Amino acid sequence: MAKYFDVHPENPQRRAISQVVDILRSGGLIAYPTDSCFALGCLPGNKEGMERIRQIRHLDDRHHFTLVCHDFAQLGQLVYLSNTVFRAIKAATPGSYTFILPATKEVPRRLLNAKKKTVGVRIPDHAVAQAILAELGEPLLSSTLLLPGEDEPMTQGWEIKERLDHVVDAVIDSGECGTEPTTVIDFSNDELEIVREGAGDLARFE
Repeated sequence: MAKYFDVHPENPQRRAISQVVDILRSGGLIAYPTDSCFALGCLPGNKEGMERIRQIRHLDDRHHFTLVCHDFAQLGQLVYLSNTVFRAIKAATPGSYTFILPATKEVPRRLLNAKKKTVGVRIPDHAVAQAILAELGEPLLSSTLLLPGEDEPMTQGWEIKERLDHVVDAVIDSGECGTEPTTVIDFSNDELEIVREGAGDLARFE
């Protein structure tokens, strides 16, 4: 059964966050809130956790996972950024954006786009997600919690606990979450390409 953590949306309890991080470090898979939707997350080196996400969401090997970072310093270790792209992304983070960029050697090969050698990265603007990432000290391998055959992600922590009780190790609930996934922007060729319009406002990139 999944452990259920009811945490404050703005001032998450440190004890709860520490317990969540212990679960992640022990190879666990969590459902946690972000500034766009609930997401599934595990450590990047957790191959079993990655496969569990694939099974829950019925994803194939072509699905691209996202590395969710605490801050820009962490993000900068994972991807290559030109000065122009650096400024554009820096101005938009933290926020509801996922950026596709050329990956550094810090990123495990199995997380890369096989052809382009790129990876998706983001910095969420959400106090609970940020608290988990700060305590963890490394990125989270993540995917939107969108179940097979459903058009929108679940928005309630208690509902996630009910439906995924035996397939995740923890559910972190800080109130209702949104249903709109991140805006995905591909900067891998130094040119802006909008892959998906989502919660992040595109106006700042125009």
